[in-house]
Amino acid sequence: MIGFTAPHHAAAEAGTEVLQNGGTAIEAMVAAAATIAVVYPHMNGLGGDGFWLISEPGKPPVAIDACGTACRSASPVFYQGLAQIPSRGPGAALTMAGAVAGWQQALNISAQWQTPQPLAELLQNAVNHAQTGIEVTQSLQDASLKTQQEFQGFDAFRHVFSNNGEILEKGQKLQLKQLGNTLHYLGEQGLQSFYQGDIAQSLANDLAAVGSPVSLADFQAYQANQVTPLSVKTTKATLYNLPAPTQGLASLMILALFDKVQHLAQSEADVIHLLIECTKQAFIVRNNTIADPSRLTAPQSSWLTTATLDELAANISVSTALPWPHEARPGDTVWMGCCDNQGRMVSYIQSLYWEFGSGIVSPSTGIVWNNRGTSFSLAPQSLQYLQPGLKPFHTLNPAYAQFHNGDRMVYGTMGGEGQPQTQAALFSRFAYLGKSLQDAVTEPRWLLGRTWGDVSHNLKIEENLSPQIKQALQDKGHDIAVVQALNEMMGHAGVVHLSTSQQITAVTDPRSDGKGIAQEVLAS
Repeated sequence: MIGFTAPHHAAAEAGTEVLQNGGTAIEAMVAAAATIAVVYPHMNGLGGDGFWLISEPGKPPVAIDACGTACRSASPVFYQGLAQIPSRGPGAALTMAGAVAGWQQALNISAQWQTPQPLAELLQNAVNHAQTGIEVTQSLQDASLKTQQEFQGFDAFRHVFSNNGEILEKGQKLQLKQLGNTLHYLGEQGLQSFYQGDIAQSLANDLAAVGSPVSLADFQAYQANQVTPLSVKTTKATLYNLPAPTQGLASLMILALFDKVQHLAQSEADVIHLLIECTKQAFIVRNNTIADPSRLTAPQSSWLTTATLDELAANISVSTALPWPHEARPGDTVWMGCCDNQGRMVSYIQSLYWEFGSGIVSPSTGIVWNNRGTSFSLAPQSLQYLQPGLKPFHTLNPAYAQFHNGDRMVYGTMGGEGQPQTQAALFSRFAYLGKSLQDAVTEPRWLLGRTWGDVSHNLKIEENLSPQIKQALQDKGHDIAVVQALNEMMGHAGVVHLSTSQQITAVTDPRSDGKGIAQEVLAS
């Protein structure tokens, strides 16, 4: 049995083709990661970051941290005279891109499993899409409209991502030939060329030409790292996620806290309320603790102990909402999951941060550079104070669950602040309420906190949630704002679930352009 889910159907199909040909879950994910960098260019790309959670049957999962660090020249002195780091433009392009190094690190693990498939074959699907042209989705049109004013003066961006100076429109064809050439070159020359070879030199030259602090030395010094995942045991499963600088701790804490208070729920409204209140407790911890690993004052696992979770759970009332706001984190990205015919599973996330990242496009490579460095602060007292070589706070966090009955599941979503909330929604609906995985993903969701361009920290709820639940949440003190049903701000969630009887389920989100594919393929 094989399974793949991605928020764009072309990526799911690219990954599935590799699996059908006997490739590993990692090889399939690299193929899909390259393809989705082309077909969803506003959400992710080679100029961004990635995080991997890889599970072999019967073994503890391993994680790869492929997020870029602040470059050598990105110090507070570089931004002297500014109150904060720019969110767009050259000043926002201050961290190295780690995604491609993560692909290579993951492929190194895959090569220990079986004879590798040629890299050029893994990237060919992406090359084809880039050179023949992609169809503009509603999501890409919306991102184009949203960023039009900001990117007016960004000539390289407008040359690639506009329709003769106008916004991209759904159904149009968009050719990304330069990006296709770059992917073809990487397939022939190897992924190391992104950091050590001609691609690195071209990117460094293009970034320098527009005034970014990133230099060739930053490319040459970068490495992705294998790290130990965080984990917590609940009554349903042992849950795994990524450590700092991601918000993986918050995702685990929400579900671990809910496990302790879910018995208080008498209705679905109570379940949603308790998940929101667990989110608040986890986000307070997250905002006060998570930063570059060198700045952690205590092991992250200390927040996942029974004593600490019991203490935080005692702050949660089933009848009353804790007053909010706290700082919110924006972000767009892609999450994908898969399982190969040997039961090896991958939970993977790849991102530019905001739509189109910094908006800086390298003319010679077609690569869009991320703006993840805007998570840093120029305030010396801040936990996120900018220093060269440090990693910025990341909203990215791919999830994996090992159920006590032996079932296994990879799951995740895009959506910045919403990632832990959507993970909690779909997991709780499936594991505690007994809903199907498709219903767990499709049913109305909520988002606590401010989204990019919004000043409100309220609780946003999709309009198709029942009026009785909305009223019950208001009665508990939640400040509710109703948004359109199946709203993209709620994320693009997905799940791949493998049962002990080898039944596989792959689910995607109707809020995306995705596809979930589960097929029976004989193990080789």
